[in-house]
Amino acid sequence: MSGTAIRTLVVEDDFRVGGIHTAYVRRVAGFEVVGQPGSVDAALAAVRETRPELLLLDVYLPDGSGLDILRRLSQETGAPRPDAIMTTAARDVGSVRAAMQLGAIGYLVKPFGSAALAERLTAYRELRHRVDALDPAAEADQADVDALFSAARPSALPSVPAKGHSAPTLAVVRDAVRSARTGLSAAEVAEATGVSRATAQRYLSYLVREGMARLELRYGTTGRPEHRYRVGS
Repeated sequence: MSGTAIRTLVVEDDFRVGGIHTAYVRRVAGFEVVGQPGSVDAALAAVRETRPELLLLDVYLPDGSGLDILRRLSQETGAPRPDAIMTTAARDVGSVRAAMQLGAIGYLVKPFGSAALAERLTAYRELRHRVDALDPAAEADQADVDALFSAARPSALPSVPAKGHSAPTLAVVRDAVRSARTGLSAAEVAEATGVSRATAQRYLSYLVREGMARLELRYGTTGRPEHRYRVGS
């Protein structure tokens, strides 16, 4: 991928909801939306025309199912089939199982917020980076394989954070950093979340200790380096 934005097609029967999801995608660094079709036929045509790398795919479409899109693309020869994250109100086990069998890499039940989608997209982007960094001819050991499969899943917050930390506040701080296009300072996280700067700093430090965020130092012309925090690549 080497710095090129991941071409993403948003397939959604409700144009308004599709527009919201498109806006969510555009907030995440490393992604671009190449279309917003609202039916099976339009989506298949858009895939052939725009060659996306990722589909955000609804199940319920006016002329069929998003699962039909995956089936038909799997049968076509030529260009590789794009990856797919299902974004749907379909909660039945049959749809979830079918999506898994057809190779969907994620399943988000609607309605969901921008942070939830950003989490999945960031994990997917990390997976792409890891795969691109490997030599295709090399043999991966078990540690490499485990790292690749874990990269496809967003990191989970501990159900019970350390003493003195609130799980909801931890999630808010983590989501603020994850959704940002660049690393954030503690002051910027405080402003985005409504907590104090000291609280933001404490939770950011906790995320770094737990391996859920990383600290970057930005050096200016004078003075101490600025601490900035980032989740993902």
